[in-house]
Amino acid sequence: METLQFETEVLSQRYAEMERRFAGIDDLAHGWEHVNRVYTLALHIAEQEGANRFVVGMAALMHDLGRTVQDDTGNHHADLSVELASELLATYRVPADVQEAILHAIIAHSFSRGIEPHTLEARVVRDADRLEGLGAIGILRWAITGTLRRSAETRTYHPTDPFAEQHVPDDHKYMLDHFITKLLILADTMATETGRTLAQQRTAFMHSYLNELRKELEE
Repeated sequence: METLQFETEVLSQRYAEMERRFAGIDDLAHGWEHVNRVYTLALHIAEQEGANRFVVGMAALMHDLGRTVQDDTGNHHADLSVELASELLATYRVPADVQEAILHAIIAHSFSRGIEPHTLEARVVRDADRLEGLGAIGILRWAITGTLRRSAETRTYHPTDPFAEQHVPDDHKYMLDHFITKLLILADTMATETGRTLAQQRTAFMHSYLNELRKELEE
């Protein structure tokens, strides 16, 4: 009972602190709205899969913490998140084995970092974060991120081959190609049954969107 109360209090305090830390972050795709959705979804998946709620919740809240600091060294945001989370966990006197589980879930969430999750909790957090790239929310975040990262040469889609049926997909040049290079394959990377079910539903919606876009472009 004491452990449960301690974990509930720490989660509540961490939630409030993360909301404050992300308040000034000007990134609509990776700001507090994203973190809060990942947190809520991760806890839902944890309940369905029987994962440790405290480990999942703490990792989900801090998985993008590295994005809240200015860093000019080129470090990956996931590595920065682990560094900052480690410092915060020490202040709460979280047991070493629990800290290790939380930090592993944080570092393993990243698509580009490429670290395999070795625990159920890490798989839950990674699934929750990747689900954010799918469905209606995924389309919204794709448009935001593509706009922020565009260059003068970026186009929304290839002028004669919008759906990359003939050219090699290049999401640095054509925003729509990102569906091919990443978004539509995320469902295949889900590591929990709950995550797979949700990913299939959201991917189906994205295919519907692309079919409608194709129809409108052909009119």
